[in-house]
Amino acid sequence: MTTAIPKMMKALQLNNFDGTAALELVEKPVPQPQAGEVLIKISAASVNPSDLAFLNGDYKSQKKPPIVAGFEGSGEVVAVGAGLLGRYLLGKRVACVAADGDGTWAQYMITKSNLCLPLQKQITDEQGAALLINPFTAYVLVSLAEKAHAKALVQTAAASQVGRMVERLCQHKELPVINIVRRDEQAQLLRDMGARHILNSSADGFEGQLSSLCQQLQASYAFCAVGGRVTGQILKALIDGGTVNIYGLLSEELPVIDTLQLLFNGKQMIGFWLPVWFAQQNILTLLRIGFKVQKLLSSTLASTIQGRYALPQAIEAIKHYAANMTEGKVLITPN
Repeated sequence: MTTAIPKMMKALQLNNFDGTAALELVEKPVPQPQAGEVLIKISAASVNPSDLAFLNGDYKSQKKPPIVAGFEGSGEVVAVGAGLLGRYLLGKRVACVAADGDGTWAQYMITKSNLCLPLQKQITDEQGAALLINPFTAYVLVSLAEKAHAKALVQTAAASQVGRMVERLCQHKELPVINIVRRDEQAQLLRDMGARHILNSSADGFEGQLSSLCQQLQASYAFCAVGGRVTGQILKALIDGGTVNIYGLLSEELPVIDTLQLLFNGKQMIGFWLPVWFAQQNILTLLRIGFKVQKLLSSTLASTIQGRYALPQAIEAIKHYAANMTEGKVLITPN
């Protein structure tokens, strides 16, 4: 039986695109779901690099301040608008992503029914809050590389949550990964989890080492979350016919590439943005992949959680996360 729904709720509202300084804890009416929508009582909401980019106005989105921030979370569906899928979800625990309106950093959130994934009994609310962005991204990226018949991979931001998930997935599949990091402590973190091939992009001789290792392992596919100069270095290092798949720009710099690699060496650059990928899938595909991902959430696709914070402490926690992302995710627990 679902709990009573209050008239008012607390939320973290972004008043302008000025980063965490523009976040404010506010009280506002609990929204009402329309056709095709559900109302979720948020149990936990995650903080991701995409959230930080959104706070600064650097993320592609139709959303405009003032608006409640937060892209991802988990909770219980407590009210629904018209629609079969919504009625099926009523009373269920779900992982969810925000639609075009207010986000997950609130006690309640409206989203579209097809942006929710029912959680299996063994999945905790915390695991569910970090299910739909990082684990799905890692799982789908590796699947794309497998479809391209890659014998070995290259990835940047290898010590990130997604990077560690990719490494663990590929260890299980016995698919070699060349992991690129920017600091020695990040390299040690990967060594501790059994990674074999680790390069520091800040070290002398990095480009030559990358090229040599790519040729040795016949690396033909790369995931780049950084952009800037390193994207072009990877494109050049891959074997002929290789692909660089860009899924982020953590450096906030556009990729710098040698276009002759595309013209004469049969290489290509493509992009991966999770919201676009979600929109291209039918509900049965999402449920099927969601079932596989949930089976791996406590092992291969596990997220490291560095802290849990109620709404009044969330702004300081987000600031800490922005400076210490490698330490793990920050979760906001609004209720």
